[in-house]
Amino acid sequence: MKKALICGVSGQDGAYLARFLLSRGYDVYGTSRDAQMSSFSNLKVLGIRDQVKVESTSLNDFRSVFQVLTKVKPDEVYNLAGQSSVGLSFEQPVETLESIAGGALNLLEAIRLLGHPIRLYNAGSSECFGDTGEARADENTPFRPRSPYGVAKAAAIWEVANYREAYGLFACSGILFNHESPVRPERFVTKKIAAAAGRIARGSKEKLRLGNLSIRRDWGWAPEYVEAMWAMLQQGKPEDFVIATGETHSLEEFVAESFSCAGLNWRDHVETDPELLRPADIPVSKANPAKAEKALGWQARSKMHDVVKLMMQSQK
Repeated sequence: MKKALICGVSGQDGAYLARFLLSRGYDVYGTSRDAQMSSFSNLKVLGIRDQVKVESTSLNDFRSVFQVLTKVKPDEVYNLAGQSSVGLSFEQPVETLESIAGGALNLLEAIRLLGHPIRLYNAGSSECFGDTGEARADENTPFRPRSPYGVAKAAAIWEVANYREAYGLFACSGILFNHESPVRPERFVTKKIAAAAGRIARGSKEKLRLGNLSIRRDWGWAPEYVEAMWAMLQQGKPEDFVIATGETHSLEEFVAESFSCAGLNWRDHVETDPELLRPADIPVSKANPAKAEKALGWQARSKMHDVVKLMMQSQK
């Protein structure tokens, strides 16, 4: 039985990854800053809370990281922890950098010092690429991040590459484009849209306030993306991969489709709020996931229209 440690198990990706690894017979451990106080609500929603062993660990604290690795002795570590909101990163840039880049560095250094054959997956982000215009970003596209979150994720990816090359660690990063699910908190725009459309369909008189509706993103389904994370750690050598659907749609399309699923015309219920505009945003985000399809045999099964339907089904 393989043993996996998921840092950030209480988040969207951590919960779905835990469920996936359990289905493959793994012994699954998860970390939280305070495991005794955390609700692990996403694990409960997925019906797996009793199957995941939890440990209190702060990735910002090297001693804490070293201790949990020594105690659990995992075969695989999945680093999904850290501040997860692009918007919030503009308000909390220092915490964002420390939790993402500092946390990744502590994991890498602890694994190096332990000397155990641990395989590490690190969660990257399409935000690292910044504005690539109409070009489809792949593993060789330069990083030009436009948010504190993107800067932190880019730093973590370069840390992983450095430790892989300098010390021979089996460490890789998944550069994931947007991926959604019902367990997203409402600070994420897709869940905000789905939840509001659901409430309005049930009689709410509220208006949904959004920022820039013209931005275009590649939206996929989170439960599928965690399969790619696992596949990366099963390869003969560690490599980074772009994970995406390969299709890009505007936020306006996402909104229109969501309200249409609820039998509504979105224009009657949505307002643009200038205060929700970010200091710097990426107008278009396009991906080329060909390497993942060829090397991992992974391909997104759910595209934007499928994602919207799945999100709206959870609101009924």
